[in-house]
Amino acid sequence: MFRMLAALAVSLLLSACAESIWASDEEIARATYVAGPPPAITLFTTINDRNGSGAHSALLINGSQRVLFDPAGTFSHPRSPERDDVHFGMSDRLVNFYLDYHARDGDGEQFHVIEQKLLLSPEVAEMILQKALQNGAVPKAHCANSISGLLRGVPGFEGLSRTWFPKKLAADFGKLPGVQERIVTEENDNPGEGHGVVLINKKGDRVN
Repeated sequence: MFRMLAALAVSLLLSACAESIWASDEEIARATYVAGPPPAITLFTTINDRNGSGAHSALLINGSQRVLFDPAGTFSHPRSPERDDVHFGMSDRLVNFYLDYHARDGDGEQFHVIEQKLLLSPEVAEMILQKALQNGAVPKAHCANSISGLLRGVPGFEGLSRTWFPKKLAADFGKLPGVQERIVTEENDNPGEGHGVVLINKKGDRVN
């Protein structure tokens, strides 16, 4: 009982630390990007090359519009307004920017990104999109837990494990039928070059 209460207390404390960012309806309307078919979701898993650990999870959702669910992430760009960890206006250019932001050297560390894409029916893709929009802000270190929890409530994803670990989520997601996977590294994606965007974090600092 003590352990249960302690776990609940920690969960409530972390939840209180979630940062809510709320772009206006006008900002979102201006930025809305419709990629068109096929409807799909793409799981991005950032891996630390030095120790092999999973550093972050995010979910690109292509439904009636294309958005990025980036729970507790540090990604930010003025062309992609954010509302509670959902980033709007995710054109191909901004998706490349997001990959550039993560598949790079930073603070003495080297990272790569596992990209796993799964084509879906329009109905299922839209269900995932709406669940992301209704999810609310996510506390730090809850990225994989929030994505796995969101997907488990969708038909076809019931067998996905609820997990706190990005690598575990990527492994389980990769077992789903039809997943297309590629690895994005600094070498094969030329981070920071050719996209006409500048890397900046949520504090407004440029990231080299």
